[in-house]
Amino acid sequence: MQRPDVQGTGVAVAPQHPAAPQRTGASATFSELLKRVKAEGLLDLDPRYYIGRLARNTTLLVAGLTAFFLVGDSWWQLVVAVWMGLCGGQSSFMWHDAGHKAMFRDKRAASAVGYFHANFVNGVSFGWWVNHHNRHHSNPNHLDMDPDIGRRTAIFDIKQYATRTRRQRFIVRYQSVLFFVLLVLESFKMHKTAVKSISQGLTKRPVLESTLLLARAAIYLTCVFTVLSPVLAVAFILVQQATLGVYFGMIFAPNHKGMDVRDGDEETLDWLERQVLTSRNIRPSWFIDFLYGGLNYQVEHHLFPAMPQKNLGRARELTREYCAERGVPYHEVGFWASYREVASYLHEVSAPVRRGEVDAHIERAA
Repeated sequence: MQRPDVQGTGVAVAPQHPAAPQRTGASATFSELLKRVKAEGLLDLDPRYYIGRLARNTTLLVAGLTAFFLVGDSWWQLVVAVWMGLCGGQSSFMWHDAGHKAMFRDKRAASAVGYFHANFVNGVSFGWWVNHHNRHHSNPNHLDMDPDIGRRTAIFDIKQYATRTRRQRFIVRYQSVLFFVLLVLESFKMHKTAVKSISQGLTKRPVLESTLLLARAAIYLTCVFTVLSPVLAVAFILVQQATLGVYFGMIFAPNHKGMDVRDGDEETLDWLERQVLTSRNIRPSWFIDFLYGGLNYQVEHHLFPAMPQKNLGRARELTREYCAERGVPYHEVGFWASYREVASYLHEVSAPVRRGEVDAHIERAA
């Protein structure tokens, strides 16, 4: 399938099936770009940098916990709940980089960071996430091979509509809006997935993961219902989890949605094109880098998953330069433009549903 417009900052349009796969930048090779990146040492690990990141993340969490106990049984706790939700999002960058082995060479140290920040801090299964995320990185935006595509209610190609339930089809009809609205449930969904994956034996360390999840639930619920009145406690939990869910969504939504989509039994793109053409960067600044934990450099992160976050900015310069030399479209937009592109793409994909033309559209695209 053709990718949407990836040359400028215009709105993405719904993909169409071409007569034959289109190749862009055929002379570009990942090995050549890799040589340039390695020559500057951008793949070298820097544990001291991540010790600083972990210290900063811990400081944010401790500040939130301190505020929680100082404020006490007051509705001002909802502000604290928002803070703690945002801290959970920041914590997710720790397990993300640990899972990609971008932090430490010692596997045990990386695993400790991952399990602590995923299972204990956020209630997410680190074992499930690593497997899921690695498969996503191997074939991003592939309808049959990317689990991030398969687990969403929203559709990214009209052929997915037939697999949706009646409730899901209503969501698909208005998915350009409801996709973002339903992000408030993303954290709850991750909790459910954690329990399901562990109970089904899909993780390597079920005892460790279960212990951390149960300890988290016991400590979290005891603190909330001891310090706060029952009604305020429930409100605190809902606000915190909704904030975390929306933050999760802000992180992942612009990365690939609305970019090149493929399907079939085989991958049609080589590694360089597969990662560049399916990823969208958000223009960097010190605030954007902090907000996204470096995932605004999504093209570079997908090309070099084990690269420390602090080196992605320089890798961006080298990648943009190389793509320009070789004629490979490289897509980068501003913060708001990224979400407009996602919403417009979802709107276009679901247009046949609103017009009652699903079957005709599928026949034309076949």
